[in-house]
Parts: sequence; structure tokens; C-alpha cells
Amino acid sequence: MHFIVKSTIILIITLSLFGCANSQKWKKEISNYSNPVFEPILADPTVVKDPSTGCFYAYGTQDDWGDGQGSRLVPILKSRNLVNWEVVGEAFLTKPKWKRQGGIWAPDVVYVGGKYMLYYAYSTWGDSNPGIGVAVSSEPEGPFTDRGKLFDSEEVGVPNSIDPFYFQDNESKYLFWGSFSNLFNQGTYGIPLDDLGLNVVDLSDKFKVAAGDFEAVVIHKRQGYYYFLGSKGTCCEGEKSTYHVMVARSKSLKGPYLDKEGQDIAEPGNGSLLLKKNKKFVGVGHTSRIITDDDGDDWILYHGIDSNRGKVNSGASRRVLLLDKIIWEDGWPKISDETPSTTAFKAPYFKSRKK
Repeated sequence: MHFIVKSTIILIITLSLFGCANSQKWKKEISNYSNPVFEPILADPTVVKDPSTGCFYAYGTQDDWGDGQGSRLVPILKSRNLVNWEVVGEAFLTKPKWKRQGGIWAPDVVYVGGKYMLYYAYSTWGDSNPGIGVAVSSEPEGPFTDRGKLFDSEEVGVPNSIDPFYFQDNESKYLFWGSFSNLFNQGTYGIPLDDLGLNVVDLSDKFKVAAGDFEAVVIHKRQGYYYFLGSKGTCCEGEKSTYHVMVARSKSLKGPYLDKEGQDIAEPGNGSLLLKKNKKFVGVGHTSRIITDDDGDDWILYHGIDSNRGKVNSGASRRVLLLDKIIWEDGWPKISDETPSTTAFKAPYFKSRKK
């Protein structure tokens, strides 16, 4: 009897610490936070909210954190406030089989039709034919069951086809993707998906929205505009990384996307600055979707590299998880000082809730 009571107390304490249990009532928390919100690595973050618990789950590129645990097959973090994160596992038990070698990069996870869809890139460094696949799970913590390849670079006619991003516009589902290259047919593209989001309808039906100096696309719809957020520069050279984030917008999902100067980002060199390095964090980019808290404030997560701790023991770039508030000025998103916050900042607010 004493054992049962003690176990119950431990369970209650555990739920109080980590939250997100269906029966757990959340307390109102208004506090400050400081970057990074997670370390040592969560590269290319994507974040999804579990509608049944209100928990947030973050997923990142396959990486060896240098802690002796080997390469994690898409690490998964869990949080109830976007600030305090715990590691809860990996998305895959084994690598998908449709490609002989490579890493699982840049996942994009969304909740669609009662299931969690994980779109991912499958690639090696310098891969001549990377591709994009999709996996499915009924739970945000997985494991995800691979549903196979959507396309590879040769099939779709776009070099370096990585960095997938799902977007649903009314009832229509699309996949956006693309990465750096100087080839004429490189860029960020979109393509329609079928009703289940598991297959491309027609590979020839792709449309280009940005030039080949962008990667890591995110599309955000607000007040009649589609906002394109994309990264430029180098992601993975430790403290020498030059990643930064640019923005443009369009009245149409398919573009043209114009920057603040009215220049089309389908042409190289265009885009308006949203986020750049500072003395503490460099290589900042590959953002999550914009997330709105219960006060109506917008937030974005992304990775960056501590300028004094560029790599971990495995040699991987130490891409920590960063969080900052998005404010809107004259119809454009802005991050304060256009750089990561480095001092204490008011945290996102989420209401008390229970199922």
C-alpha cells in the first residue's frame, strides 16, 4: 500500500514537471527565458502541437551529439511552453530502405487527418541524387512508419532536392522543397500532393517560387499574404557558418514572392533580412513554422551555433535550439534587432488547461 501511494506521488510529481498529460491541469506561467532553449543539437527544427494535450513536439535532423549515444534517427523533444524541452526519443527505429545510404535530414512534421506526417530528406553531403520521403505515426512520439519515397532529384528535375515543407491551403495540400545550387533549374519549388498527403499527384506540376540561393523554406499565411521565410549562407561549418534568414511575401501561394523593395526572390540576390548572426550566435536559420501563443504573440524556433563552441566531439556542428518573438510592422515579420536574443526575455504564454 505504501508502495502504491509512493508511486502515485512520484507519478504526480513527474507529470507536474513535464506537463502535457491528458489529465494534468496546467498552471499559468509567466516567466523569462534565455537562449538557447535546448542544447547541444537540434538542427533544422520543426515543431508541431498535439491537439489532445497541448504539448509541443520538436524534431530535428539526424545527428551525432557527441555524447556516446551515436547518431539519433530524427531526435524528438517535448515541451509545454516552447522553452523547457526534454528528449523523448527518436522518430525512426531503423532507416527507410528506399535509398542505399545517407542521413535523414530536415524533417517537417504536421498533424493531418488524425495522423502525424513526417516529411524528410534523405541525403549524403554532396549527394548527386538526394530525395524526399514521408512517414506516418498515430502518436507524436512515434515510432513513424515509412511510406516511402515521394521523389528524388533526378525524377523531379530539381538538383539537391531536400528540405521539405508541407503547406495546406484550404483543402489543397502542397509540398515545398529545395536547396542551394547554381544550376539553372535549382530553386525552391512547390508541388501538389494527393488528398492524403502521401503521394505527389504529377511530378511535372511543380512551380518555382525562389532562386537557388535559398533553402529551408517555410510558408506562413497572414492577413491575405503568404510569407516566404528561407535561409541563405552555410549551415554547417561550426563557428564559421553564415546562415541567415530572409523574407518575402505574395498574394498568391504560387508567387511571385516579393521582398520589401519589390524584388522577386525567384531571381538570385533578393529577399529582405529577418535574422542574422550576432557576437554570441552565428549560423542562424532553418526556422520552424511561426507559432502563436495564447496571448496572440507569435514565436519562431530555429537553430544557431554558439560562436565559442562551434562543434561537438563527433565533429558535428553544435546547432542549438533558439526561440524568439516575431513582431509585425507594416505587414512584415520582424525579430528584435534582427538577431537572436541573448538576454532574459519574457516567455510565451499558454493558458491553464485540462482535457
